Amino acid sequence: MEEITNIVRQAFAGMALTGADIFNIFFSLLLAFLIALAISQVYKITHRGVNYELTFMTSLVILAPIVAVVMMFIRGNLVLSLGLVGSLSIIRFRTPIKDTRDMVYLFWSIAVGLGAGTYNWGLVTLASVFLVAVIFILYLIKYGRSQNHDFILVVSGESDYASKLLIDIIRKYTKESKIRSQRISDDQWEVIFELQFSDEQAVLDELVKELKAVQGVGSVSLLAPQLALPV
Repeated sequence: MEEITNIVRQAFAGMALTGADIFNIFFSLLLAFLIALAISQVYKITHRGVNYELTFMTSLVILAPIVAVVMMFIRGNLVLSLGLVGSLSIIRFRTPIKDTRDMVYLFWSIAVGLGAGTYNWGLVTLASVFLVAVIFILYLIKYGRSQNHDFILVVSGESDYASKLLIDIIRKYTKESKIRSQRISDDQWEVIFELQFSDEQAVLDELVKELKAVQGVGSVSLLAPQLALPV
């Protein structure tokens, strides 16, 4: 028991941490955590998809302090940095990232960890404030969003397929339309259109009503563009 106590004492004695070192370590971890927490909230507020992964938000928050700890380990030590690269090479990430915007947020969180771990607190804070401002400006001005309203229209019925009448009605209300797929059998048919509206979406109700009034039409469905359809 005494030998174990001596080993523990020697290990902590070798750390030689001063009060300033302890403050720097805890402040770096705290700063990395707070900025990463802000990054996750910015991601949540500006997310444009149907839904987002809660685990991804948690990963953003945890990633920055972990990277900060890693930077504290290898700071100024070439041997440790080479050993870390070798150990990390065995890690394989199996989860695909479908949105490039998610990759940007991951890289941002890593950069925060790198800066906090090397005690560049002012640079990390100012850069993060600048990036938050840029993201919200792009979000508010709807940068990159289409000025048109895109929808998927699914029309089906159980009698004769009045293709010309349906196309004439659709063209009357849309800026652009094209047939994505169609399935026609002896007694049933289904056609999927890609529609683009330039005006307000108030015309959608009128379009649906007029299509339903066509003889032979059984159902009419409109899908938002975020919903993926099987090809």
